[in-house]
Amino acid sequence: MPEIKNLKKAAQRIKEAVLNKERIILSGDADLDGVGSVVMLKEAIKNLGGEVAMVFFPDRENDGYGINEKALNEFKHLAPALFISLDFGIGNHKEVDIGNKMGFDFIIIDHHQPIGKVPNASVVVDPKQEGDKSAFKELANVGLTFKLIEQMIELSDSLRNSFLELVALATIADMMPQIEDNKEFIDFGLDSMRNTFRPGLKVFLDILDKENAVSRIISALNACEKKECVNETYLLLTSSSEKEARVLAERLIEKAHQRQFRVKEIIREVEARIESKSEPLIFEGDPLWPLISAGTVASVICQKYGKPVFIFKKGEKESSGSVRVPRGINSVNAMESCSSLLITYGGHPPASGFRLRNDNLEKFKTGLIKYFK
Repeated sequence: MPEIKNLKKAAQRIKEAVLNKERIILSGDADLDGVGSVVMLKEAIKNLGGEVAMVFFPDRENDGYGINEKALNEFKHLAPALFISLDFGIGNHKEVDIGNKMGFDFIIIDHHQPIGKVPNASVVVDPKQEGDKSAFKELANVGLTFKLIEQMIELSDSLRNSFLELVALATIADMMPQIEDNKEFIDFGLDSMRNTFRPGLKVFLDILDKENAVSRIISALNACEKKECVNETYLLLTSSSEKEARVLAERLIEKAHQRQFRVKEIIREVEARIESKSEPLIFEGDPLWPLISAGTVASVICQKYGKPVFIFKKGEKESSGSVRVPRGINSVNAMESCSSLLITYGGHPPASGFRLRNDNLEKFKTGLIKYFK
């Protein structure tokens, strides 16, 4: 069976960096799929005898999505370094070119749909890229990272179990289809989690009702995308102290409750706005809507109304948002039809995101209406 393109090449490059004591930077998306991927790869590199110089999770509201120029400028003093992006990067052509000039050597580990050619990184691992002949294309990024790690190190049973617990949770959280490899990961990982040695997960199982533990753990670990909150999720999953982990878990559970309350408020606001509209899509934004809630709001509205939904936070000069579309529609292709108006966009066909200047909002909406009619 054909393997994932460049998987062995990426594993070999990481092992080479460890052997040569190169600086290694890990940067992941702010959701559980990105954080889980970073946690696993960092632990695998440590198992090889290496160290990670920097772990970074961009704040989507302030830094934008993915590899961004602001972060590269902050870290350029670390170059030359191996820069590994996890759960993003496949759309960051310009940023990779800038980073290459600074002396960074990029490995991109991503599972999102590429837009045109892949960036000019040393290694790109993405089952959806052109020329990849692997059979299963629907892995979450944690699943992709796990397969990379299998090429890097000999996994003990305990380490394999610990990694698969994170793979299971993040695969569910990222709403990937629970079939083939994903189903195996989920079944094995959730079973293993009952006897987890990872303190961050152990305290969740102690605190939460067993009946809804998995969904509530996922909700808490996805509770916040701002830098300080993502660090809490990362710290929780890497904590070796149950006392510290309990404090972090309780804080994240409370933040999840606050987020759920805010999501319900925004849904009511959106429904009030669209009551008298009869457009082929729902396109709404507000300066007071947190970006972290956009995806959840869009999902609920899309399921209820059966239309493509674009929900965004409107900033001073730019807006960023999430997209959810009914089955059979490709949201990335829809945005590609208006790509000249967008700063960045990308994701999966049913769920994606975008960023653009505010003076292009109406033009973007008009273009989408034309596309969906």
